Amino acid sequence: MVRLANQYVIFELADEFYGVDIHQVRGIEKPMSLTRVPNAPEFVQGVCNLRGSVIPVIDLRRRLGLSAGTETKNTRVLIVNVDKYTVGMVIDNANDVVNINPDMIEPSPALVSGIDSEFIRGVAKINNRLLVLLDLNKILSVQEISDLEQIN
Repeated sequence: MVRLANQYVIFELADEFYGVDIHQVRGIEKPMSLTRVPNAPEFVQGVCNLRGSVIPVIDLRRRLGLSAGTETKNTRVLIVNVDKYTVGMVIDNANDVVNINPDMIEPSPALVSGIDSEFIRGVAKINNRLLVLLDLNKILSVQEISDLEQIN
């Protein structure tokens, strides 16, 4: 039986593979209509109504300092819990759910694909490819979470 404790949702962003703890993922949605919010942080694309709840949707590429992307038929919005907030994160493609043993995760190098190492929980090698495991609780700063609280 597969243990849920070590499962990660795998997705693509700027031709690289990333993973987030499945316990923080509430769902994966197709891109939805967004309403822009004046004076929101630049990485916030807008807000959407997801089953009666208004949630902010952020551009994860922009937040991680990666090159801008274009929406394709594979683009998805990863709905995650960050601290006590629900946030949508635009990703290029959702790929899989994998089980990763903790001993397969190595500490993050100082710089991975141009991403600040503070956002990275570790790096795992899965099927001959490197998978960057993101720490969603560090993706947003205290001030950014406060800003999102005002949007919510």
